[in-house]
Amino acid sequence: MKSIVLVSMLVAVALSAPQAPTEPIPIVRQDSQVNGDGSYQYSYETGNGISADEKGDLKKVGDVDAIEVQGQFQYPGDNGNIQLTYVADENGFQPQGAHLPTPPPVPEAIQRALAYIATAPPQTSPQ
Repeated sequence: MKSIVLVSMLVAVALSAPQAPTEPIPIVRQDSQVNGDGSYQYSYETGNGISADEKGDLKKVGDVDAIEVQGQFQYPGDNGNIQLTYVADENGFQPQGAHLPTPPPVPEAIQRALAYIATAPPQTSPQ
């Protein structure tokens, strides 16, 4: 009896899962370029509303050559289009989007304490 219930549940889950499209989704726009200096750019758009573009430029960070990347992508979601823009550089990956969670504001008492600590003289450690 337990195996019949288990099989029934698995069939129900399989039937309720999103199905893959039966027709191929066309790429309506595609462009890319790679340059000899290491910089690049690409962009594309699909027939179902997915699009992305990105560019990377070589830059000097101290004594090291690094790539700074800027880009964005969007796709249709259940509640409208989801869009994300980003920069990736020596400060890390920095995404921005209306759908991303935001931290709560810092309480006023904590802000006052941090301001007080910033004005205090440096402490010396005992030797």
